[in-house]
Amino acid sequence: MKRKKLVIIGAGSAMFTQGLIADFIQAQNFGKWEISLVDIDLLALESITRLAHKMIEHTKADLLISSSLDRCEVLPCADVVITTIAVGGRRAWEQDVFIPRKYGIFQPVGDTSMPGGISRALRMIPVMLEIAHDVKALCPEAYFFNYSNPMSAICQAVRCEMDSPMIGLCHGVFHVEHYLARFAGVPPEKVSSLAVGLNHLTFIFDLRYEGLNLWDEIDRQLAVKKSNMDPHLKMADSFPEMGGKVPDSSEHLDNPFSWSLYERYGAFPAVLDRHVVEFFPERFPEGRYYEQQLGVDAFSFEKVIAYGDQIYQDMHDQALGKKAMDFQLLERTSGEHEQLVEILRSLYHDERKTFSVNMPNGGAVSNLPAHSVLELPAVATGNGFYPLHIPNFNEIAAATLTKRIAVVDMTVKAALTGSRKYFVEALLLDGSVTDESTAERLADELLLVHQEHLPQFANELRQV
Repeated sequence: MKRKKLVIIGAGSAMFTQGLIADFIQAQNFGKWEISLVDIDLLALESITRLAHKMIEHTKADLLISSSLDRCEVLPCADVVITTIAVGGRRAWEQDVFIPRKYGIFQPVGDTSMPGGISRALRMIPVMLEIAHDVKALCPEAYFFNYSNPMSAICQAVRCEMDSPMIGLCHGVFHVEHYLARFAGVPPEKVSSLAVGLNHLTFIFDLRYEGLNLWDEIDRQLAVKKSNMDPHLKMADSFPEMGGKVPDSSEHLDNPFSWSLYERYGAFPAVLDRHVVEFFPERFPEGRYYEQQLGVDAFSFEKVIAYGDQIYQDMHDQALGKKAMDFQLLERTSGEHEQLVEILRSLYHDERKTFSVNMPNGGAVSNLPAHSVLELPAVATGNGFYPLHIPNFNEIAAATLTKRIAVVDMTVKAALTGSRKYFVEALLLDGSVTDESTAERLADELLLVHQEHLPQFANELRQV
């Protein structure tokens, strides 16, 4: 059997790449593969390549590893291409969050929505288009998957600009499906769901355990937990990321905003509060969130950056032998990975399994714009992905999503045209900025700090 080839562009993303290699090592009856690693950072590329070889040597897996600084060297004959890049890295990401803070805008993530997500899209989209052109030229038959954020804006830009078959993948819906299963006290592997939305704001509207409606049990458990809740318990005490411990009687408080949306909408949002709150900035003025500050006390952004820097350093130390190799990833169980192996297996063997993917709506969800890239259920067949027709999607959730789709549309337009005007309009549509003069000052500051990554804004920057 011919060895298939998978190319990871942005392979210096240590945790993702090691996890994906672990999935391929653990996969049974999946054929022979070569994984080609690509990154523009030589040090990161050398380190992840060494780690990959150590993982293969440890397991004696029949998996080939190659690497290159130039994606065009390894793209020919690729069967699968994955993008997991971050233009500007964590240092640029910090500016996306820290600069808006000067204007009273607090973001716990800043990679999808609000000013940080919009700013990130301006850097990411031109590079992703270049990659997509290379994929189309050098391996047009390859499956093309994107994991980079902001997912919706990137996939929409690439799909619209050059009609690329890019599919966006994220573990969010899968993760929250398991979260709800644990809440209901049932085995996650026996739970299924249907969900529609934008990446990081996808509403699970149908949830089943062995085919039976699970919402009734969710409601029952929620009522019991609320009735047993300690009235003296402060909301902040329930956040594990702040050192709090969640008593069994108040477990639902670990994502209070997501649970409040479920109670109001009748659909549960993925991917829980850390991401979901960023789509509702008007409800958290100046980042005030249940007695805490978003991105500071609740879901500390600084801690996320520090953790990422530590993971990056650990990758280098393990690669150079300064630190013992951590083979724990090779022991992870089902549900701890990105589902790519299962998706490819379904595509190659026409298993027709359903997965949550990001692809054009095209009328599948009738009460959402047809042109928009949605995160929705699609069947992976031997002839590609087919989205499920959803005739009964929640009307309130659809109204919320339609508003957010307009922000994505304006963001994509700004990224493609290099127009400061469209950037300002995207900030205003997003809702975290409420007056035009503030939006203009914020836009100018973000454009200046990221100018090395924004060649399409060269004319605009000369006027700033």
